Amino acid sequence: MVAIPKVDDLRRVLDEDGNLVAGAQAPTLADSQLRHMFRTMLQVRMIDERMLRLQRQGRLGFYMTATGEEATHMAPAALRPGDWIHPSYREPGAAFLRGYSIKDYICQLYGNVEDPVKGRQMPVHHAIKSMNYVSVSSPVGTQIPQGVGVAQAAKISGKDDVSIVYFGEGATSTGEFHVAMNFAGVWKSPCIFFCRNNGWAISTPGAKQTAARSIAIKAVAYGMPGVRVDGNDVLAIFQVTAEAAARARAGDGPTLIEALTYRRGAHSSSDDPSVYRDPAEPKQWEASDPIERFRRYLAKKGVWTEAWEQEIRAALDKEMVEAHAYAQDLPPPALETMFEDVFEKPTWTLEEEKAWLLTQERTKSPHYH
Repeated sequence: MVAIPKVDDLRRVLDEDGNLVAGAQAPTLADSQLRHMFRTMLQVRMIDERMLRLQRQGRLGFYMTATGEEATHMAPAALRPGDWIHPSYREPGAAFLRGYSIKDYICQLYGNVEDPVKGRQMPVHHAIKSMNYVSVSSPVGTQIPQGVGVAQAAKISGKDDVSIVYFGEGATSTGEFHVAMNFAGVWKSPCIFFCRNNGWAISTPGAKQTAARSIAIKAVAYGMPGVRVDGNDVLAIFQVTAEAAARARAGDGPTLIEALTYRRGAHSSSDDPSVYRDPAEPKQWEASDPIERFRRYLAKKGVWTEAWEQEIRAALDKEMVEAHAYAQDLPPPALETMFEDVFEKPTWTLEEEKAWLLTQERTKSPHYH
């Protein structure tokens, strides 16, 4: 059985200056793996900045940023490529880690003809079957029992797959969290519960979410370990996720990880955080920026250079510009795709409805030329 620290311990590998903390040992990772994680975190930051500007210009209908939380997206780097990811709506980096393209990402935001989910979801609600990245759902917490179900199905099938499910601390107030934790604890489902505790459930602060002294301590009641980790320390994130995955594959059951981070931006492009939190509050978290902390660590190892990062930034910027220029001019999905992917053979009622709909005049969307 993999040793798990006490619930009230805060796991850290790096301090804010990118140095190893006393008594900590960095996970053994190749330089190529370290570079891939850094590049992916930077990609998330750059895409968020660009796409939010496009939303403010009225070119995208909706967007959600993850500024300050990028390290939490890197947990699947500690998993196998075939393990399952059940995201919340703020983990695109987990998909980028596995190769999700910027073009597909932007096509999904526009809901155009090349949108992988055929325009059926809100922007930033991705689903990537080839990567076992399960569809994002807006209702809070609904992905938690789904993540457990996939984990239990793998166990029943004799596979050693692991399922990681992301959620915010607000989701721990839902019934979905309780039933999923209870089931997984009883049946020792190979699931990693990853709570991204960023301090705010939209406008509700953590103090109004729970009277417990932490989210991780809730794991005790369900018969599983609870781990608190510095959510801005990407190496600590990797480390605790790897330990939880090893525990799950060994048949020892689930783990609840509480990653303490901060949502420096608004909940979404539809939200104004100045009405419920001190505008100076985000500034206090800039010193804990996960990208800067990782950058300093890599520089000390000789893995990062200014020239290398500028090369990455230039490549990402070029890819974003080209992908957006391509995506914004594509037409919407064909109307008949609305009736696909439900039944192997469509019912006569669906065929009748489709035939009627195709004869109707379609309203022109301002998002398409």
